[in-house]
Amino acid sequence: MVASVDAMATNVGVEILKQGGNAVDAAVAVGYALAVTHPQAGNLGGGGFMMLRTKDGKTTAIDFREMAPEQASRDMFLDSQGNPDSKKSLISHLASGTPGTVAGFSLALEKYGTLPLNKVIQPAIKLAQDGFTVNSALADDLKTYGSEVLPNHANSKAIFWKDGEPLKKGDKLVQTNLAKSLTLIAEHGPDAFYKGAIADQIAEEMHNNGGLMSKADLANYKAVQRTPISGEYRGYEVFSMPPPSSGGIHHRANPQYPREFRPA
Repeated sequence: MVASVDAMATNVGVEILKQGGNAVDAAVAVGYALAVTHPQAGNLGGGGFMMLRTKDGKTTAIDFREMAPEQASRDMFLDSQGNPDSKKSLISHLASGTPGTVAGFSLALEKYGTLPLNKVIQPAIKLAQDGFTVNSALADDLKTYGSEVLPNHANSKAIFWKDGEPLKKGDKLVQTNLAKSLTLIAEHGPDAFYKGAIADQIAEEMHNNGGLMSKADLANYKAVQRTPISGEYRGYEVFSMPPPSSGGIHHRANPQYPREFRPA
């Protein structure tokens, strides 16, 4: 079974399973597909967490959350009066953390997948090159949040705008440059993103627009494996992400769980 927030991406995972891939192959393929079909959340510029259980019964956690740039400071989201500035912390280049998606997907695939990267990423490349029909979820987000943010970014506006307005449901979205980036990653692995031409472009964009992320931040990023938090609940063993995720902490604090809730 494959489940995701977008039907096109879910179908990509199903096809990977039909081709003999395992659950991790399918998950990575879906993740890259979401970078194309669900850009408002699933994208190469983000990060996340992955919990997986191997066929021998081992449960592990992969942390590929974004990291603050080396030059980040405590007060960087405050205005001149020392008050929090939500625009700085939410929609400015200053708010960008070093992305972990590509590193996390690669770590998962290398350690637990069975198919090569260029095979699991190919469906995402095709979706970006050929385009797809914008659904209501993407259209609504472009109209609301996107209308506030994207007009200030010429490159994004060129992709997600048409005739002076955000793309609407039923419009076709083609992302040629994203297809090129995905192709570079397929051919050269995560180094294409963190140390190659893509990294150069990210660092230049940040430098020119008040961001802090540097080429060194990108080159030094590493996804890591962590020991899950686990505990028993009504006869079942429950696993959750450890910090920096808040999931395991919430489990510990939940009064429904017994006191012996413990690290794995």
